[in-house]
This record gives sequence, structure tokens and C-alpha cells, in this order.
Amino acid sequence: MNSAIFPDNLKELSFALRQGKLPLQDYLIQTLADIEKKEPVLCALEPEENRQERLLKQAEELLSRFSQPELRPPLFGVLIGVKDLFNVDGLPTRAGSKLPPEVFSGKEAEIVTRLKNLGALILGKTACTEFAYFQPAKTKNPCNPNHTPGGSSSGSAAAVAAGYCLLALGTQTIGSIIRPASYCGVTGLKPSYGLFSLQGVFPFSQTVDHLGFITKQVADLAFLLPLLHLSVSTKITDRPVLGAVNGSYLQQADSSVQENYCSALDKLQKKGYKIVTCDPFGDINSINASHNALIAAEFSLNHKSLYERYQELYSDSSKELYARGLQISSAELENLRQQTIILREKIINLMQEQKIDLWITPSTTTTAPAGLKSTGSPLMSLPWTNCGLPALTIPNGLDANGLPFGLQFVASYNEDLPLVRMVQRIVNTQEIET
Repeated sequence: MNSAIFPDNLKELSFALRQGKLPLQDYLIQTLADIEKKEPVLCALEPEENRQERLLKQAEELLSRFSQPELRPPLFGVLIGVKDLFNVDGLPTRAGSKLPPEVFSGKEAEIVTRLKNLGALILGKTACTEFAYFQPAKTKNPCNPNHTPGGSSSGSAAAVAAGYCLLALGTQTIGSIIRPASYCGVTGLKPSYGLFSLQGVFPFSQTVDHLGFITKQVADLAFLLPLLHLSVSTKITDRPVLGAVNGSYLQQADSSVQENYCSALDKLQKKGYKIVTCDPFGDINSINASHNALIAAEFSLNHKSLYERYQELYSDSSKELYARGLQISSAELENLRQQTIILREKIINLMQEQKIDLWITPSTTTTAPAGLKSTGSPLMSLPWTNCGLPALTIPNGLDANGLPFGLQFVASYNEDLPLVRMVQRIVNTQEIET
């Protein structure tokens, strides 16, 4: 059995595993053999001795516990990648850093336990940038290993794109889910701020840290979110009014990205979608500066005791961020925190005034840059992260070098499942080139 013929969506894979139509041991052995071939190049996972032995033992325990297919939980045996910021029982956490794993030890992340209770098996820790900031991991982009996969959820995006798993956990503090998912040609969801608990996840900046998911396709998210007891809070619109962006925010994207974006808008308009074009942000440079100051200040607070003990183990970029954060006073920090709420209210009010159901923007400023020294620009994600609205990226064709473009959709606060289902409809009717 070849892993290439396994179901390529979460719902079908989980059904096949639950029913025994895909034997769990075969799924694990074939998937791990595929990973063994690809991983020396891609470096998406943190190294783990005896990974196969651990997983086969856990599979035996699952099969023993749930011997009857009709009693098996919905994610029975499904492999999931977990970003190396999340505590997982039995696996060390290093947060992509050189610090000893003992300093990150603690109770297993709540979301990991929830997924395990749904029957999932943890494939392993996925590589991430140091402390989820800018210092890159060794991970390469499966679309082209000479290009960055993005960050900070580098390994999670690469693992899904390479077929290691159909679901991986990530976090986003600027653009760390949307950007790598877009660069790697997969789907990423940054949920509404606070929707999912970050208990057991090493913090970067609590005011804007988001827990999220990277999957192969939107349908995977539509299957997953109800399992996590996420219900629809408002009526889903069959043909949502789309808010297109202009102004200084859009001007941050390069010409090829803007052309791809305009082409997508043109196709949607011809399909009968109403598109309202406006500038939701005004001076984007001011928002960028405020966000960067906020995360620097909270990074410094979170790292104070660690930095005092392990300063020599921090990269230059993390040292610079720490020093920058120390310059921000408590009063300034409180004002920066309030600005996130003000921006959220401004965007929601604009959506109500213009009757916009979803914003649509480019996912990134460029396609994946060449080389591994940088993880690329997060600026297309930054204001949406700052205001805490849910954002979803899907692929939208390829550039001249065969690298994926992405489209980002954003909904109102706590409208995460409507966001997923409205975008799923757009994708299913082939109104976007995925």
C-alpha cells in the first residue's frame, strides 16, 4: 500500500481508519516510510528516536481500547503534527531554540489533549523559528526546497504540504500560520483571538497570540471545527458580499501578487459576487509599528527570567527584539493593547456599514522567497492578527516559477465556522483557482 493512495482529506481518511478499510498499522508504516524518504531534505519535523515504535505502540492501545469500529472516535488514528511551542506528554519542547527543554516543561497543551481524546495520534513536533520569531528553522518548502516555507509554523505547513499529515497545529503572532500555509500551497486558519485556549503553549505576545490549524484543504477545517464544538453563530450567506482592499495595505504586496489578486476579484465579480472596495486601515505603517512594539514589549516580559539565565543561547534577532521591548513603558504597553480592540471595533463597524460578509486580500506580499535566511514578510497578515479577526488562506494558482499564490479571507469576530463554510463554497464551485 502506498501513502500516495491514502485519502487526501481529513473526513475520508478518518472514516477509512475508523471502519478499518485502511488498517491503522499500514497507514502508519507507509506514512513513516514516506517521511523517511523526504525528511532529510525537508526537515519539517524535530528529530525523534523510535518514532515508529512509539506510534505503533499507541496504535495498538487505540485498537485495543476501541475494538469495535462503531465506537471509535472521529479522528481515530489520524496523524497530527504539533508545532514545537506546544507541550506534548512524552515529547520535549524547545520552542525552536537552543535552550534546554526543561525550561519549557509543563502540562500538556489543552488543544493537544482534546485532539488525542478525539482519537488523533501525534506524529511529532514540527520545526518552528526560534521562539516563533524570525530566526529560521532548517525546514525547506516542499514546493521547491530552494525556497523558504515561511514561518514561524514552518514545519507544520511543510509537513501538511509534503503529505506527512493532513492536519498540523500552529500559532500566529504576526503571520505565522497564514504565511507558511500560503507559501507551501496549503490551507491555514488563524481563528478569532481567544477562541482556542493557549494553555500549554509557550507564549510570544499574549495580546495577539493565536492558536490555529494548517490543513490540505478547506473541507478539512469544515470537518474539524465542529468536532471541537465550534457551532455556527449566524446564518451562512450563500453568496457573501466581499470586501476588497486598496490603499497602503495593498501596496505592500509586489506587482505579481497584486495581479493575481485582481484576477481573482475579476473572476468572482463575473460569477455574480458583489465586491465592495475600500481601505479598512488607512495608515498601515502606523498599525505595523504599533503591532511590532506590542509584541516586542510582551516578548521581553515573557523572556525576562529565561534571558537572564540563557542570554548567550539567544539568536541576534531575538536579542534585538528583547532589547527593543525593554524600551516600552507599562503605560505605552497598555495603550498598545487597547489599540488592538479599537482596530477590531473599527473593522467590524465598517463591515456592518458596507454590509461586507468577508474581506478578501492577498495572503502574502510575495510568493515564497528564495533561500532560507528569511521566512518572508508577514505584512498581509499583521493587521488582521492585531485586531483578532479570523483569517483563512487558500491557494490561488502559481507564479512563473511554480510557487503558490494565496488568497486570504477574513470574517467578523467569532464567525470562524461561517468563514470556513463560505470559503468552502467558493472553492467547491471552482470560483477560485486552487
